[in-house]
Amino acid sequence: MRTFGFFYVTDVPDYSAELELDYLKRFFDLPTETKMSLAVRKHRQENNNVYRGYGPVVETSGTQYKEMFNIGPHETHPATQKDPSFLEKFRVISREKSVWPESGDEVFDLEFKRVFQKGLRIRQDISRGVLRSIGRTLGHPELLDRFTHSEFSTLGLRRYPLRKSSNPGSNSRHDNVTLTELEHEDSTVTILATFNYTGLQALYKGVYHDVPPSSSGFIVNIGTLVEEITDRRVIAVRHRVRLVDFIRHSIPFFFNPSFDADISQSLTGRRTRSDFLTFGEWMADYLPKVEPGLLGIF
Repeated sequence: MRTFGFFYVTDVPDYSAELELDYLKRFFDLPTETKMSLAVRKHRQENNNVYRGYGPVVETSGTQYKEMFNIGPHETHPATQKDPSFLEKFRVISREKSVWPESGDEVFDLEFKRVFQKGLRIRQDISRGVLRSIGRTLGHPELLDRFTHSEFSTLGLRRYPLRKSSNPGSNSRHDNVTLTELEHEDSTVTILATFNYTGLQALYKGVYHDVPPSSSGFIVNIGTLVEEITDRRVIAVRHRVRLVDFIRHSIPFFFNPSFDADISQSLTGRRTRSDFLTFGEWMADYLPKVEPGLLGIF
């Protein structure tokens, strides 16, 4: 992890990539109106969910060209204040309950929920194991304490449809390659299933390289906040998804610190490069930039 920010986890007990991919595809094949009933408020104003839920393809979103459905670890909605501040609104979003399909096929609906609730728990366990290993290796087992609540953690189902046309904003500034997912670095720990799909690329020594698919396991990606908190002894890697000539699916899971976790200091007490004291403050600034297809004014 000190040289490469991506690595693989294989032979995961009681995990079926094939089953998850099947239900992912079946969800995105549901009628548009069924999916839109779960849409985030940006795309259906009468809905209350802001971040967990469905996001359709947005043709004008530049380098993001994907259909998505976000699932969180919460099944009850938190209490809200009468006149919350901007930050408190984001605290509520961090604890926003998941929404689940009601397709008219009860068997599908129940199994979809079971499969992805289980998948989320598996990824939570892997994320904690990764952080525990990093902390122990660096002599700072307290690293995991910053992730006690991890309210904003999210499992994302992604479908990248065929792109019939592109705009200048969808081309990389690095090498002019046409993209369906913008070039970026993740925030903390990402557990990614790309199944057998290509398209993901990672930047090493100034060149983007194809990342082999995860197959029946996961790709683990370290993000910028973990890099900073560990005094850059593990690295974050810039990555993207290039345009491919087939429909592509993936499932990222983002495991994040607690909303009130201090990200201003590293494990050794060094000042990090963060402009914010807590992860919640940082996320309120970061998330609208990286998920323009989901978050609007709320």
